[in-house]
Amino acid sequence: MVKKRVSRSMVAGLAILTVFVLIAVFAELLMPYSMSELFAPYQKPSAAHLLGTNDIGQDLLSELILGTRVTLLTGTAAAFFIVLIGTAIGVTAGYCGGLTDRLLSALTSVFMAIPPLPFTIVLVTFMRPSIWNIVAAICLTSWTSTARVVRSRVAQLKEQPFIKIEETLGQKKSVIMLRHLLPNISEIVLMRSTLAVASAMLTEASISFMGLGVYNQKSWGSILYYAFRRNGVVANFYWWYIPPILCVSLCIFAFILIGYYGLGTSTQNGYSVES
Repeated sequence: MVKKRVSRSMVAGLAILTVFVLIAVFAELLMPYSMSELFAPYQKPSAAHLLGTNDIGQDLLSELILGTRVTLLTGTAAAFFIVLIGTAIGVTAGYCGGLTDRLLSALTSVFMAIPPLPFTIVLVTFMRPSIWNIVAAICLTSWTSTARVVRSRVAQLKEQPFIKIEETLGQKKSVIMLRHLLPNISEIVLMRSTLAVASAMLTEASISFMGLGVYNQKSWGSILYYAFRRNGVVANFYWWYIPPILCVSLCIFAFILIGYYGLGTSTQNGYSVES
């Protein structure tokens, strides 16, 4: 068995992520003003409005806090389906081998050849605007890297003695994959999950920034969209566009700390096997 250790990077990432999750959950309680309260537009940061106001007079700190929920929800939901699809295809291809492996590997290669972000933008453009349509569009081309990594590890694991014993005893393939292979790739799946969340959040922010997000749905990307659309950069309204950029960067950094420098360090040392 591989001895697990919690790195300082992982602790730091979890601490940052915990703050964002708490903000998302208790957004209404933390917001100093509701979105229905309007003030003078384009106000600079002050004691009354720590991040100033936007073009219609909404408090930007309140908007930023409320946007945390949508951005995290989209990233988490997309990551769940990305890892689910990628793991299912990777385990099936890696363990079954033969024609099944060749077909699934060819399918993975085809989707890997498609540029993820441009294709996602095209899909979102022709779909009805909703969070779940955005999630579906993100998932369609983002599962391939997880499938490749999982397939490679499962192809190694299926040659281990404990798998050969199960096959000799006549155990079903589905049981072997679920009860014996999946537990031994759990660290890889968790690592890919955290990295998938970071990637999905960045994609969602990019889509919303281009105005393809859900109308009247607050997210960090939509804040950036209106900041740029109302010439916030040209007018140097730094309090409008810098905070969401910092939030996206910090949240993605937290997931990278957890997934790569935290969980990733243990998976690099080897893998555990059942006896």
